Amino acid sequence: MTENQSSADQPVKRQRTLVGKVVSNKMDKTVVVQVDRRVKHPVFGKFIIRSGKYHAHDETNQYNQGDTVEIAEGRPISRRKSWTVTRLVEAARVI
Repeated sequence: MTENQSSADQPVKRQRTLVGKVVSNKMDKTVVVQVDRRVKHPVFGKFIIRSGKYHAHDETNQYNQGDTVEIAEGRPISRRKSWTVTRLVEAARVI
């Protein structure tokens, strides 16, 4: 078997990605991204918004507060940071 055939046999590992809004960029090379998700209440059936905050690595400090970004899970970079910003979905509106 060649290397190409053996790597084709293994399943491709999917990387977890989330889309959220930057709520803080005060740290160096780090942004805090708030990800909202809608969850149906088990009894009442009403949709509730649950949110989580993730520290994400931003190598160039280019993302600002209010930007909508996509983050991807990776290896741990620091104690709380194991996500990396992959792309800018929508820039914050300047009023």
